[in-house]
Amino acid sequence: MPLFEFDGKQPVIGKGTWIAPSAEIIGDVRIGKNCYIGFNAVIRGDFGPIIIGNETAVEEGVIIHAAEKMSIGNGVIIGHMVMIHDSTIEDCTLIGMQSILCDHSIIKKWSITGERSFIKKNQVIPSNKIYAGSPAKQIGELEIRHRDFLINGRKIYVDLAKRYIKSFKLINQAG
Repeated sequence: MPLFEFDGKQPVIGKGTWIAPSAEIIGDVRIGKNCYIGFNAVIRGDFGPIIIGNETAVEEGVIIHAAEKMSIGNGVIIGHMVMIHDSTIEDCTLIGMQSILCDHSIIKKWSITGERSFIKKNQVIPSNKIYAGSPAKQIGELEIRHRDFLINGRKIYVDLAKRYIKSFKLINQAG
């Protein structure tokens, strides 16, 4: 597992969590149970702690860094190539691919940020809202179908972590 101690602090990983071999988890990082941490993700807790809840998916190429502190809740889906710095993300949210979350931004529970959203420093995304754009602005309300999508997405990634634990293997090339 690609875990690295820094300044005497080691990552703590919950049961059932799968971490891709090309990911890097550094320093003061706590990841909950049944999470999926994708290929080339970097979670760097060298200045401040990073806490990630249970059943959260950090997709490929995501960068998470804490200058002070970072908190990511349960059942969060963080899309491919997202960059997060010193933010708070509450439970049951989706951060769309290639989004950027700046210092002290807060994503409240049951919300969605669309792909390539730019969440400004100190910006708060309220619960039950959909935001998108650069800078991100409200474009909709979270409906039952969106909640179902978030719940289903969470289950898909919990299952994917289990599948990777069981069947992911390095193979030798012939020749």
